[in-house]
Amino acid sequence: MENFKLSENYVEYWIGYKKSKFYIITKRLIDILGALLGIIFFSPLMIIIATLIKIDSKGLVIFLQKRVGMNGTIFKMYKFRSMVDNAEESLDKLKDKNEMSGPMFKIKDDPRVTKIGKFIRRTSIDELPQLFNVLKGDMSLVGPRPNLPREVVQFSDYHKKKLLVKPGLTCYWQVMGRNKIEFEKWMELDIKYVEERNLWIDIKLIIRTVFVLFGDENAI
Repeated sequence: MENFKLSENYVEYWIGYKKSKFYIITKRLIDILGALLGIIFFSPLMIIIATLIKIDSKGLVIFLQKRVGMNGTIFKMYKFRSMVDNAEESLDKLKDKNEMSGPMFKIKDDPRVTKIGKFIRRTSIDELPQLFNVLKGDMSLVGPRPNLPREVVQFSDYHKKKLLVKPGLTCYWQVMGRNKIEFEKWMELDIKYVEERNLWIDIKLIIRTVFVLFGDENAI
């Protein structure tokens, strides 16, 4: 398995990222409460979406994908499957159509996306299963979006600073344009959060996310 664990020297160099125990404990309590409430509130919708995905195309309802979390730890992130079952296998054929800068890969009219997949991506409903990642402690409600191992392997030391905190469901990138934001700007926003985060910023980002959650034109 890939190992992206940050060295002690690297963590010490960026020692300023550390926050008070009060913030860390309170943030975790908010994560647990928020994830539980979210799962309860959205459970009818998740059941409906799971049924539509199963009817729409062959394959599992939930897509598990390796992502890089805090301190380089690899975890399995949950998403509603929005692509055909063999999407990863056909990725190489589409790389020349990439519309994102840096190591990221995204194209607006991805032929691998299913009919129901287009809807749940546009509305960000495909991300709802990550509430279980938050409950498990792999992720937080607020934090830099987790990257794929193949992306992180191309990160500079500066980019890796985003790995000093738990990845999140939402962040600056999520509410400020998403896929219209170039890679370097995306990393700057993630690192801005790492350096400046506090409970007030977390609460504001959660509120802003509610307003862009459904029908975000920048979601692809």
